[in-house]
Amino acid sequence: MAERGLTLMAVHAHPDDEATSTGGVLARYAAEGITTVLVTCTDGRCGDGPGGVKPGEPGHDPAAVVAMRQEELEASCAALKVSHLETLGYADSGMMGWPNNDMPGAFWTTPVVEAADRLAELIRRYRPDVVVTYDENGFYGHPDHIQAHRITMAAVAMTDIPAKVYWTTIPHTAFAEFGRVMKELGVEWAEPDAGDAPGPQLGLPDDEITTWVDTSSYGVQKFDALAAHASQTENIFFLRMGRDRFVELMGRETFVRVRDTTGAALPEDDLFAGLR
Repeated sequence: MAERGLTLMAVHAHPDDEATSTGGVLARYAAEGITTVLVTCTDGRCGDGPGGVKPGEPGHDPAAVVAMRQEELEASCAALKVSHLETLGYADSGMMGWPNNDMPGAFWTTPVVEAADRLAELIRRYRPDVVVTYDENGFYGHPDHIQAHRITMAAVAMTDIPAKVYWTTIPHTAFAEFGRVMKELGVEWAEPDAGDAPGPQLGLPDDEITTWVDTSSYGVQKFDALAAHASQTENIFFLRMGRDRFVELMGRETFVRVRDTTGAALPEDDLFAGLR
């Protein structure tokens, strides 16, 4: 396997998602000579516009936001040394319940099989050994994240090519640490609470996480990739830590392994365990 070269594919919903949960592994594996492929499913049109103008506010121009966020995505990929960027170009659906959910061309309303066919074509082209995406709840319930999960799992089933598939997650202990740091910085922070309203909870107990990847040497690249999405700075709260604190605290990325043909033992510290 190593002779033909290994490939990682990360499937994300919006420009900037690639840096938040997988910036470290994209940078690390690129540095190790592994081909990295980023698939971004939507155009990000529901993000902030120039000057922080919100969707629906006067002056928010979706076409201008799309162009701006494409440039930012390319800059992020350059920071992470991503080998190949593929964009599916579906319209950003906005948050759950927004009118954009049902607009023509919205990713959320696109038939899963249609989008999965397009992703399956990319899987056949790049033949990734490892695929990473979100869990069934899209980590936090965003419709485009949920749809990215659905089409990824469908495309994997169609192709049967990836040896391993992972879902991104965060351990509950990390949430507690983020909360402490955010409060130090004067940022309001509501930690997940099992007693809150019913529904999927954010992250997982530490003992349910299968894969802990050390990305501490790539913290600067990850920060720079997030910072490349300058138009969305208000929404990327990790940047409020500042680079030094960010690098100190964001040195590990965690996953749940949901497909494996290698027999690699768990827990593991490498997405490519059993493949090299």
